[in-house]
Amino acid sequence: MEAKMEKKRPIIIGVTGGSGSGKTTVAHAIFDQLHGNSIQIITQDTYYNDQSEMTMAERKAVNYDHPLAFDTALLVQQLDQLRHNQAIEMPVYDYEQYTRSAETVHVEPQDVIILEGILILDDERLRDLMDIKVFVDTDSDLRIIRRIKRDMQERGRSLDSVINQYLATVKPMYHQFIEPTKRYADIIVPEGGQNQVAIDLLATKVRDILVKRGHQV
Repeated sequence: MEAKMEKKRPIIIGVTGGSGSGKTTVAHAIFDQLHGNSIQIITQDTYYNDQSEMTMAERKAVNYDHPLAFDTALLVQQLDQLRHNQAIEMPVYDYEQYTRSAETVHVEPQDVIILEGILILDDERLRDLMDIKVFVDTDSDLRIIRRIKRDMQERGRSLDSVINQYLATVKPMYHQFIEPTKRYADIIVPEGGQNQVAIDLLATKVRDILVKRGHQV
């Protein structure tokens, strides 16, 4: 009887791609398709390093597209806790202060966890925790246009600052660290959130896994 009552291990889906690729749209589209199930989205950006001991000038100079900008050890630890059906206190990142907030968010384990971020396939420890790995592959021209619109409208950045950051760090880091992780993906989704066929197939696959593991879908 006890074995039957044991809670099933969550399914972890990793969704990655370059900045502006549409990975967030894909993650939320899968979330919407599985509405009614126990599901949670976790964003890698939440796990940027705590930089409270740095000056504001030092914080702004950090390369936020480099793997070392993230507290990956904490992300691995908390994802593993969720995998073992343990609740976590997820960090909160303050974009205005370029460092971690003092607040945390209490997150209960769910049947499906979607991990979304630019470098989630770069670290083997994270890859080993995922059941499905997705790479959203979008043309670079479209990615920079989306990034310009997002950063200017949502983050108050100037056009020059967005372009300068893209040329200095975003583009070279994409080619050095993000694009090479495409080889680890189980599924490559062209054109991000516009690819409804791929999103439908992913949602169907997740439902199938849930059913096989005894989840009610």
